[in-house]
Amino acid sequence: MTLVPRSLTSRLVVTSVALVAFVAVLVALSATLVMRGILTDRLDDQVRDQMRRGPGPSLQIGDRGDDTPGGVPGPVIGGAGTNNLQFVGTLFAAVNDTGSTTLLAGRISTREGSKALSSASIKRLAKIPQDGKAHSTDVLGQTYRVQVERSPTGEIRIVGLPTDDMDETLGSLISTFALLTLIGVVAAAVAGTGLVRHQLRPLRAVADTAREVADQDLSSGETTITTRVDAGLADSANEVGQVGSALNTLLDHVDSALAARHRSEQQVRQFVADASHELRTPLSTIHGYAELSRRTPDDPAVLSTALNKVETEAGRMSALVEDLLLLARLDAGRPLARDEVDLTRLLLEAVADARVLAPEHHWRLDLPEEPVTVTGDDARLHQVVTNLLNNARNHTPAGTTVTVGVARAEDGGVQIDVHDDGPGLPEDISQAAFERFTRGDSSRTRASGGAGLGLSLVSAITEAHGGTASVRSQPGSTTFTVALP
Repeated sequence: MTLVPRSLTSRLVVTSVALVAFVAVLVALSATLVMRGILTDRLDDQVRDQMRRGPGPSLQIGDRGDDTPGGVPGPVIGGAGTNNLQFVGTLFAAVNDTGSTTLLAGRISTREGSKALSSASIKRLAKIPQDGKAHSTDVLGQTYRVQVERSPTGEIRIVGLPTDDMDETLGSLISTFALLTLIGVVAAAVAGTGLVRHQLRPLRAVADTAREVADQDLSSGETTITTRVDAGLADSANEVGQVGSALNTLLDHVDSALAARHRSEQQVRQFVADASHELRTPLSTIHGYAELSRRTPDDPAVLSTALNKVETEAGRMSALVEDLLLLARLDAGRPLARDEVDLTRLLLEAVADARVLAPEHHWRLDLPEEPVTVTGDDARLHQVVTNLLNNARNHTPAGTTVTVGVARAEDGGVQIDVHDDGPGLPEDISQAAFERFTRGDSSRTRASGGAGLGLSLVSAITEAHGGTASVRSQPGSTTFTVALP
């Protein structure tokens, strides 16, 4: 079981509170250390002042210490009935080594008078370094700041003050800081929770939007995503707004992809239906004439007519299958030949063929003086031009002028234009001219046109060469343009 908060709100609040607590503890520790240094320096100054104001010449023989060894009388500070000690708890001690006898004296002032120090305590205090500085030591269970000096007469003088007041002050300071830190942590937790929840409210709205979209069924059919993050929450000036803006952009792309998928599904369904229709008609014809020839095996004329019709329909069906196979190969990215193709020569040949097939049309060429070449597949580019000319021949009346031209584009590419002054394309047909099985006249006979794959092949072959195919049409002026790199 982990103790790490799982929600982002909890983690942010815990992190903020931890930072507040850390800073508060750091400030309290720093302040305590600084205050301790100040109070210690002040106490050391008082110790040095007491050393200067010590008992001095009043040191004389008086009552012995309570544990002076051998019953040697010990010196006392001040005369009988006097007390030169100025602070309660002040420690004065002296060690006078005469060579034959060591005299020890030491007392601590109390509210009731003074209390004598043992010889052992005085000797231990006398071992403190005589460096003119106060040092911390333990005396009778209390902490003292003690300074030791040797007088000109050779006497060792010891002065000390207790640290009780300083420790009490520091204790009060630490308690105050602890209370303030606790209050600050609680306040930071309460305020941080409210602020973090308020700041994360836009993020929750973004999450709600994503959850709403996730609940939609987008598996099939015509589906759209209308849910978006509110524009007010998609401000790119802040991080949450950037997330909302990115989610809206993602939803736009997904919505476009779903629409494209639906269109593709519809095109596939239409493609299958049209292909089935195109193949069913010649197959029905072949089946009918085969049945006729079977019933009249002894009539040569009928058999010849039936076989000719079967051959014609089989050829038409083969051409349709070849076109479908070529489209499938182009869709699969099958590479084309990469040779240098003379487009000027190609257009001359294609227009010459068109003049033979449709002498009732007026065919014109608009070619530059220098040959125009491009890298590509000669056979497929010839098919592109032938399909465009066949389209103009099949869907314009006799007497129409068809102008075929080629020129270098400003970007270094090549542009082929096939223009006619016929009646033009209807707007709905113009928008779908390069889609498969698109026909200008759905009721026309097979003699007037093919299966509606000609312009689809133009577009697919052009795109396989890295180019584009387009059309501009209005009554009296239609131009098909093929741009090659």
